[in-house]
Amino acid sequence: MSFDRLIEGILRTQNPTVAGLDPKLSYIPKSIQTACFAQYGKNLEGAAAALLEFNKGLIDALYDIVPAVKPQCAYYEMYGWQGVKALHDTIAYAKEKGMFVITDGKRNDIGTTMEAYATAHLGEVEVDGAWFTPFGGDALTVNGYLGSDGITPLLTICEKQEKGIFVLVKTSNMSSGELQNLNVNGGDTVYFTVAKHCETWGETTMGKYGYSGVGAVVGATYPEQLSELREVLPTTFFLVPGYGAQGGGADDVLPAFDPKGLGAVINSSRGIMCAWQKKGFAEQDYAKAAREEAIRMRDELVGKLGTIG
Repeated sequence: MSFDRLIEGILRTQNPTVAGLDPKLSYIPKSIQTACFAQYGKNLEGAAAALLEFNKGLIDALYDIVPAVKPQCAYYEMYGWQGVKALHDTIAYAKEKGMFVITDGKRNDIGTTMEAYATAHLGEVEVDGAWFTPFGGDALTVNGYLGSDGITPLLTICEKQEKGIFVLVKTSNMSSGELQNLNVNGGDTVYFTVAKHCETWGETTMGKYGYSGVGAVVGATYPEQLSELREVLPTTFFLVPGYGAQGGGADDVLPAFDPKGLGAVINSSRGIMCAWQKKGFAEQDYAKAAREEAIRMRDELVGKLGTIG
């Protein structure tokens, strides 16, 4: 299954992290912007070209040490269809380099509409007898709060195409508890109830390393919940946002892992993308700065975890 490939990437690189690719023009060196604007104009096409060029530089610097990337759809959609094409091209480039791609779309619907989302981001679409891959991500983040009607349509494609999904369970934002911490089912919280569904939803998508193709998003900003959920979700792989810019650290994410150092992948977006700005690098060295930060993050995590086996 899909997460087998992610796990193998983690084992190969000894690095349980994913680099979030959430670019805005303010993160991108002026030299890249100037060159793209000169070629395409100061318009959506020029902006999208700058996003793609920036992403390619990051991927080139990271692909041998970081197993996965996570582009966030919104940062591309805000630049129109040109930005969406940059998303497609970013996914294709990362996969050419052997990286696992988690498309962060948080899609949420039911029935044939959810089938359409699944087809777009994970599957293939037929055009007059020929089959094409629209985006080609390896996994997609989804919102499970419409219940099984919003998840079941994804599972067929996950099984057929060997893809995966990450269901929002306990998200890293400050106000997540307003709804997710409410008690239901005689005392269980909403997030705990959704988490238990992840185990059930994943039963038909089990991989060879003991994890299903249905993962859970659990924030680094809630280490107690990470520990609680790891204990009761033995076959659910975690995507852990909130490391770095949102305040989560290495000690906070340790409860996400199983005794072998597997079971979770930790996301850093701005910490890696914007390392050149935060650490005072010259703009032409933005990719070098990203690589140094990715190595620092890897070493911090593995220093706590030990060898991943």
